[in-house]
Amino acid sequence: MEGKVLIANRGEIAVRIMNACRDLGLDYAVVYTDADKNSEHVQRNITEGGKQNAWRITSYTDPNDIFAVADHTGCTAVHPGYGFFSEDYRFARRATTRDRALTFIGPNWQVIRGLGDKINTKKIANKLEIPTIPGTDAPIYNEMEAEEIAARLLDDQEASGIENPSILIKAAAGGGGMGIEEVTEIEQFRRVYRQLQNYAKRQFGDGGVLIEQCLRDYNHLEVQLVCSQHGERIHFGSRNCTIQSTGRQKRVEAAPGFDQSCFEYDFDEKKLLDQIVDYSLKLAAHVDYDNVGTWEWIISRTGQPYLLEVNTRIQVENDVSARISYLNGKHPNLIREQIRLGLGEKTGYSQSDITFRGASIELRIVAEDTRRGFAPWIGTITEFAFPDHDWCVVYSHVPFERSYPIPSDFDPNLALALVWGEDMDDAKAKAARFLDETIIRGRDSNNEPIITNLEYLKNNLDRLLAF
Repeated sequence: MEGKVLIANRGEIAVRIMNACRDLGLDYAVVYTDADKNSEHVQRNITEGGKQNAWRITSYTDPNDIFAVADHTGCTAVHPGYGFFSEDYRFARRATTRDRALTFIGPNWQVIRGLGDKINTKKIANKLEIPTIPGTDAPIYNEMEAEEIAARLLDDQEASGIENPSILIKAAAGGGGMGIEEVTEIEQFRRVYRQLQNYAKRQFGDGGVLIEQCLRDYNHLEVQLVCSQHGERIHFGSRNCTIQSTGRQKRVEAAPGFDQSCFEYDFDEKKLLDQIVDYSLKLAAHVDYDNVGTWEWIISRTGQPYLLEVNTRIQVENDVSARISYLNGKHPNLIREQIRLGLGEKTGYSQSDITFRGASIELRIVAEDTRRGFAPWIGTITEFAFPDHDWCVVYSHVPFERSYPIPSDFDPNLALALVWGEDMDDAKAKAARFLDETIIRGRDSNNEPIITNLEYLKNNLDRLLAF
């Protein structure tokens, strides 16, 4: 392949993109901030001299810095990783339409814009008869109309036998969990609605609200799709991401999305997984999706699926899906596939070439105190060692052979550990063994020992894929 890729990200994803570029024979450049100077994504590259390919910038979120480095280094493409600019259609549009155009490794900017708007995604899904969370698919500004919708949603839940029915009132222009209130009695509605509408006007400049049924007892599943610019659409199965921190950050993921060994479901789990895959492919075809993407689903205890959103990027947990997938007898590298397809290649295979077997688990290892609301721990790591088996792999930007001060600028994510086995019980046993054999030592500024979530991860393995 030809071209040079600017890796516009940090941490383990930057390292994985570097490795994928090398596998494809592509040259690349990386960027870093001063806080990341000790990261492996910097230390494995050259920061000065004639062969320099690591360039210091002021911020990962300054597009001018990113494009300046791309121009200076002669890059022809930009890979946003996840977070930062990965789902920013304005950045993708600017990259591809500027005088010195860059290939944006991801979906085209029109798709990112369309699916990045959750309201628009819900409208499209409803049009295609893909189930979404019951409620509005457009902002409501009229109090009487809003109350009528709220009453109907509460009545529908009661008629369905749902205990303690409730609804969520959301600021339509909000995000990140801001501007959301719960209502359990219709008598409360007008007061809460007015409070939230006033808040939305002040905070977001838009008083529109969304009203949705509040779902409680559910699992969070994802469907991994790989699509090309040539109309090819292939899935790599489902995964379960239900175990999350209090801030809704995923901590343990597993594939496939459901497994009978973990729970006695009130529905046919295989049929349900096939159904959400089919729905995901249907929506992808409708919008001409053309790169890697993830369709996120909420599944109720009764087996009712609801499309939550579409992530138009590679996700942290992409390798969970890859480790139960086999292409020509090997696990696919979905980051490598993303780059290939982003540069215009065809997949070179079809759905019938993909087989699924076994189970896999991803453990997100973080320096945090899970007993204190997942509070981040900041200090210096002095020892960092993981077991070496043919059934596991570790992705990390933390060096193994020297101390590493954890930068306070970012979340203290340390590593992603992937284990896989013949079935879910085997994968769980291997995950527990992996955690027992992991060594992470360090001290903070008060000489107190490092706090990680290793124990939390092990204690939550038995909750996998269960309600």
